[in-house]
Amino acid sequence: MASRLNPYLSFAGNARQAMEYYKDVFGGELTLNTFGEFGQQEDADKIMHSQLEAPNGFNLMGSDLPPEMEYNPGDTMSICLSGEDSAELHGYWDKLSAGGNVTMPLEKQMWGDEFGMCVDQFGVPWMVNITQPQS
Repeated sequence: MASRLNPYLSFAGNARQAMEYYKDVFGGELTLNTFGEFGQQEDADKIMHSQLEAPNGFNLMGSDLPPEMEYNPGDTMSICLSGEDSAELHGYWDKLSAGGNVTMPLEKQMWGDEFGMCVDQFGVPWMVNITQPQS
């Protein structure tokens, strides 16, 4: 899979409803993963990650914010870089995080991929997810 650039929306507990709404708007296939699927019992039914892939090529991602993160309307969007090319995505991460603020280090996560979050020097929030090969 080539690297992709996608908007990533954050919600205050209504990600499922919002993403189902966007599916009605754009069509396509919606994948929803809950916090419970990854062993987190607190907020087990809330959405940890969702992805809508529309037939026209639009790709929209979103999730409910975990309880420790504050919901601030207006600050609910990030740009997500994702793919399998580790060297390419690490290069983007290095450049985006330089002079900015790393809010979650780029490292292996419970779902098996490398993932990190940062805010670049211009205040733009970024997420990087490097898909790990399936064994």
